[in-house]
Amino acid sequence: METVDLAVIGAGPGGYVAAIRAAQSGKKVALVEKEKLGGTCLHVGCIPSKTLLQYSEMIQVIHKANEWGIQTESMSIDFLKLMKRKDHVVETLTQGIHYLLKKNQISLFHGTAEINKELVVTIGNKQVQAQDVILATGSKPYIPSIPGIEHVDYLTTNSFFKLQELPKSLVIIGGGVIAIELAFAMAPLGSSVTVLEVANDILLTEDEDARKVISKRLKKMGVRLITSAKIESVSKEGVLVEGTYYSYDQLLVATGRTPNLEIANTLDLQLDELGRYIAVDEHYETSVKHIYAIGDVIGGYQLAHAASAEGLTAVQAILGEDISLLNTTSIPRCIYTHPEIASFGLSEQEALEKGYQVRTTLSSLSGNGRALAMDETDGFVKIIADTTYGEILGAVIVAPNATELIQEVSAVKLTEGTMFELSNLVQAHPTVSEAIGESANAFFGLAIHK
Repeated sequence: METVDLAVIGAGPGGYVAAIRAAQSGKKVALVEKEKLGGTCLHVGCIPSKTLLQYSEMIQVIHKANEWGIQTESMSIDFLKLMKRKDHVVETLTQGIHYLLKKNQISLFHGTAEINKELVVTIGNKQVQAQDVILATGSKPYIPSIPGIEHVDYLTTNSFFKLQELPKSLVIIGGGVIAIELAFAMAPLGSSVTVLEVANDILLTEDEDARKVISKRLKKMGVRLITSAKIESVSKEGVLVEGTYYSYDQLLVATGRTPNLEIANTLDLQLDELGRYIAVDEHYETSVKHIYAIGDVIGGYQLAHAASAEGLTAVQAILGEDISLLNTTSIPRCIYTHPEIASFGLSEQEALEKGYQVRTTLSSLSGNGRALAMDETDGFVKIIADTTYGEILGAVIVAPNATELIQEVSAVKLTEGTMFELSNLVQAHPTVSEAIGESANAFFGLAIHK
């Protein structure tokens, strides 16, 4: 039986990052993965979806160029070739992880792990004795109980990226981040897309003003958006909503994900108050000493970069280092629509509930020179701050490359900068980031273009 300092179960962005950091620190590490290195994010999430979104953005740029006067020949879509390129992107990153594991002398085991309370990890006919264990077992698609759904062939995000033909008509059940990103990816490629959301709006975890921008853009793209949808049944003919059938070539069920708790249940780990996720302390240690959990299995932000950050914190605890506790409110939340949405921290309502004296500033892109040149003026920069010391509490950016722009505001906050420091940054002109400076100056009533 091989003996290791740390066994990591799951090689997604939480697991493999934790394994590498522990190995860099001199620990002997075993990493177990039952499917593919990189996990959900690399194979059926972040990377393939963003690759498809890149294709759709290029198509929209071509259409816009034609409107501006740059004439092109008629377009044709080779969907199979696009998907092959997506596979190449994924494979390149997968091989990169293989290289990093080998470089850091991490023992990789392929198979399903079983763990007993003595921290013996069994993978098939192999066993590993660990001093510490990190569970990074991720999640799987959640399928709601809808009459008839068990009788039809539907896609989940686990199977969607295996498509070899472009659907003529795609119905998406769900209006969360994954569902809306894929609507943005597929509609410009030529699919007739319908989104059915049972809630009263899409993207309910996001800022209301941001949701309005995205809903408007979806409708402009020709996506049928049905909210407060009372789904009666699903059949091969279509999805029945209040007497109306929405027919499809392909049906995608994108209604969230549920954690993989099989190992947690075997070990009788304590769950959270709702019994949905593994309960952990601020170091990500579970109710059983020397067993840690990170990523989708503990709830919170189900984001790749959040899982990686949690893994690094857990490794710090295992190493006995001075721990930099992870402030989850500093984690950026990103949606790769067109325009993108990026945010971090508290909303205005959350800040008020916590007792802050709140001032919220908003700078529209309608007067931003770079945004006008790009014909991308629908967005804005919103900053939530405390009036006492100008502390930055949160921000929302809806703009091209918002997922990059948000880093400027979060970096100022991380270094204990306030609205004063943010307002004094000299923004290059012409850039979309000038709207950040405008919003910061608006806090003091000194915005120039407002």
